[in-house]
Amino acid sequence: MRPTAVRPRKTARHLVLSPVPTRRTVALVATAALLPALLSACGGGSGSDPDTIKVSYKQSTDNSVKVMDTYLAGVKKEFEKAHPGKKVELVPIKAADSEYYTKLQQMLRSPKTAPDLVYEDTFLINSDITSGYLKPLDPYLAKWKDWGSFIDTAKAAARGEDGKTYGVPDGTDTRGLWFSKDVFAKAGLPADWQPKSWDDILAAARTIRKKVPGTVPLNVYTGKPAGEMATMQGFQMLLYGTGDAAADDPLYDQNSRKWIAPGKGFKDSLAFVETVYRDKLGPEISDALDPNFSTKIRGELLPEGKLGIALDGSWLPQDWLPGSGHEWPEWSKELGLAHMPTQHGQAPGKVSMSGGWTWAIPAKAGNADLAFDFIKTMQTKANAEKWYVANSGIAVRKDVADDPSYTNAQAGTKFFTGLVPHTHYRPAYPAYPKVSTAIQEAMEGVTTGDMSVDEAADGYEDALRDATDDQVVKK
Repeated sequence: MRPTAVRPRKTARHLVLSPVPTRRTVALVATAALLPALLSACGGGSGSDPDTIKVSYKQSTDNSVKVMDTYLAGVKKEFEKAHPGKKVELVPIKAADSEYYTKLQQMLRSPKTAPDLVYEDTFLINSDITSGYLKPLDPYLAKWKDWGSFIDTAKAAARGEDGKTYGVPDGTDTRGLWFSKDVFAKAGLPADWQPKSWDDILAAARTIRKKVPGTVPLNVYTGKPAGEMATMQGFQMLLYGTGDAAADDPLYDQNSRKWIAPGKGFKDSLAFVETVYRDKLGPEISDALDPNFSTKIRGELLPEGKLGIALDGSWLPQDWLPGSGHEWPEWSKELGLAHMPTQHGQAPGKVSMSGGWTWAIPAKAGNADLAFDFIKTMQTKANAEKWYVANSGIAVRKDVADDPSYTNAQAGTKFFTGLVPHTHYRPAYPAYPKVSTAIQEAMEGVTTGDMSVDEAADGYEDALRDATDDQVVKK
């Protein structure tokens, strides 16, 4: 998926890449070590038993969070009852996001290890399509009446550059600002807080730092250890708010089909990140660069009132629901929600990013037909709604989105669903995973203070040109 990890070393103008061991290197070594276990888990690969399908998915690294495990166990039971003689073998992969992607791609390369069904993040799906790892689903979708219930933007997220569809989305998400009403009260900030610009966010964080010592004022994910959380929850929530309402995508130019070199908006976004960590408005840098920091945010800092503002996603409440292991029934009363404003409050005034996951069938799957039958069981209206509620997701089926039993099931659903008209989607083309890594490197440089904003932007441009075979345009 990506070249061997390298650690940036600052020079006067740009990055020099030196091949020293990094977390990514360690992750790849660990993956190689774990591959025999994955081979064993797949029991000889899909198709070795024509009556059994193997379903691989990302299992939470937090042992107390069993949302996906519980949901899939229920679908498995329903499927096996409706298909006498057929079995479902669940093959969980317990790993952080970046390691999950690596392990999954290792499995997809061979019919001996490829499962029949895999859980694919939309940001990576085009890379896996280009690698030939996934099977087009159009022949199945043409005969499935429920496909017409899915919203077009969700369908597009699983569509390859060849126009074919390679995955069935199981929900989407949006992002905004979560804030602690208790921390805000101690800081003298309003309970109905709604910033109108980036400056308003920084001003609130500075007030919290001054009046509520011992509290992390603001979290913005950053750096390579945070992976796509840094790119999407952090940087892109800033970058996509730097233009105006009519602005094109700031990362990718659709007309020239080239990636965009870093300009003022890119540098302004890096400067915001730099300010958060330079001015001690965020967590300690060692915490920010801990790959498991997001678990601490959801499990400790927010519930214990030790974090003022979190730039994060709509799915957070899944960790706080009954049976989650981190039950927090008071969360809807103790946390406030605000949309992320554009940089200066320019139209449309708010910004969000959306992604999501899909269920895809590997090209080397041995039981593809049965695997799609399992998708259809997962994606009945009833099961889709059950999943959206369980994982605090945003519905991608129109019939569920219009159902009051979904919209009223959980506090926050209406708020985050209301951000959909203002949301943006990543340019998830094959080069995107490498582009995302380059963004994380730039963020990490300004977070640690090892690079200035200009140096980090120059380094990003160099990495961008390498990642895209110099398919870059200046704007």
